Amino acid sequence: MIDKQTIAYLKLLHGAYNTVMMFLFMYQGLLGLKIRRQRVRGGQNFSIVKRHRKLGPVLALMGVAGFIAGMIVIYLDKGHVMEYPLHFLTGMSIALSITAAFLISRNIKGADSPWRTPHLIIGIVILCLYLIQATIGLGILF
Repeated sequence: MIDKQTIAYLKLLHGAYNTVMMFLFMYQGLLGLKIRRQRVRGGQNFSIVKRHRKLGPVLALMGVAGFIAGMIVIYLDKGHVMEYPLHFLTGMSIALSITAAFLISRNIKGADSPWRTPHLIIGIVILCLYLIQATIGLGILF
């Protein structure tokens, strides 16, 4: 079994990793809003679009990985993943929302795609859930 000190460090690492992920998702959201504003005004900066498209799948994978890592750490520490049910359910909601945003983004084709608004709404939900999750996580940690 892993000792308590290692588990404590893994918990801190999990929190730090997901805090970085939250800020990266905020950056991704800002890129998306820039793209949306430019498209509505009739122009496009394709370097921003390219950056948003390249970063999205990587962040999606990394965001879901952060959730899985948290489950593993808690399982190693407590023997089950439901020790902190609110934190677990919020994390699962984030992971599912990230997956939904990724899958929806695959359907966005052309400037008038009906999938753009659902992608935006889910992105906002992800950011709100990350803020809630960080608050819950800090409450668990301290």
